[in-house]
Amino acid sequence: MVEARHATERNKQCDVKGCGSEAERSVSGEAAVDAGLKVDEGKKRVHLCKEHYREYKRSSRKDRQLQNLGR
Repeated sequence: MVEARHATERNKQCDVKGCGSEAERSVSGEAAVDAGLKVDEGKKRVHLCKEHYREYKRSSRKDRQLQNLGR
């Protein structure tokens, strides 16, 4: 049996409060909270819809650039 790897293959919903859209991606819960998304704190992974994933990417752009410079 092959396990689904992507959120869309498992029919997950977006974990942002008030959003019921189908999830596209998942990110760490801590990173989502740091980006300003309203998700339940304490979760390891949160699933995000396309709209909220774009919002996460915009909010965390500087942090991700600084992290990549340290490699």
